Amino acid sequence: MTLIMGIVNVTPDSFSDGGRYVDPDVAVGHGLRLRADGAHILDVGGESTRPGAERVGPRVEQQRVLPVIEALAAAGAVVSIDTLNADTAREAIAAGARIVNDVSGGLSDPAMLETVAATDAEIVLGHWRGPSADMYARADYVDLVRELSAELIERVDAAAAAGIAPSRIVLDPGIGFGKRGPQNWQTLRALPQLVGLGSRVLVGTSRKRFLGEALGDDASLARRDLATAVTSALSARDGAWAVRVHDVAATRDALRVAALWSDENPEGTWTP
Repeated sequence: MTLIMGIVNVTPDSFSDGGRYVDPDVAVGHGLRLRADGAHILDVGGESTRPGAERVGPRVEQQRVLPVIEALAAAGAVVSIDTLNADTAREAIAAGARIVNDVSGGLSDPAMLETVAATDAEIVLGHWRGPSADMYARADYVDLVRELSAELIERVDAAAAAGIAPSRIVLDPGIGFGKRGPQNWQTLRALPQLVGLGSRVLVGTSRKRFLGEALGDDASLARRDLATAVTSALSARDGAWAVRVHDVAATRDALRVAALWSDENPEGTWTP
């Protein structure tokens, strides 16, 4: 069964829920609700990676996320830290995070891979072609699937060279990162090939722009959440290890129905 990673944005400027969970107590409560709704992993982030987002310093990021991570981990949740900063990753792991989710695949901070290697945490390596401020500037591909696969393999090799065992690595094809609308659909259609690279694969389509473009002018969050649940179920069908979403309950139901349709066990569990 594909696992569900619930999004806990402790940021003032994330594209769909920025500012709602800046208060640590509110963020913790939100995370616990996501867990009750069926999230197997809670992904806590203190810096927005939406298109055009400006960077924040590690100190600010840590002030936002560390109290939330500590509280959620103390409550028994499996916590992931969504960060580009090695220092934040280190502090988050010390606070109880068990996964580092780096959308840059270790490219943003040269110290990230060695930092994670020195711990027992797992790492999600995202496909990335540059920072959020100009993420579409490099969205040019001759053969998208071939180039995407090769660039992900490069990140796996870099992680291995830093001392991270393949069993600790998860790949994220980076939906919305350095990819325009049609390129995201092409990436999703190639998911079986990406799973075939040998690592677990995390897919994050939640509420992203390409879903709004597909749905038309009236693409409310509710409609994007429904589309997210559909793309998550299809990702599960094609072998995704986990899906990263805002609306856990809708995705939980979609995955359960899809699993029963396929005559599979619909109850996923976290196995470190």
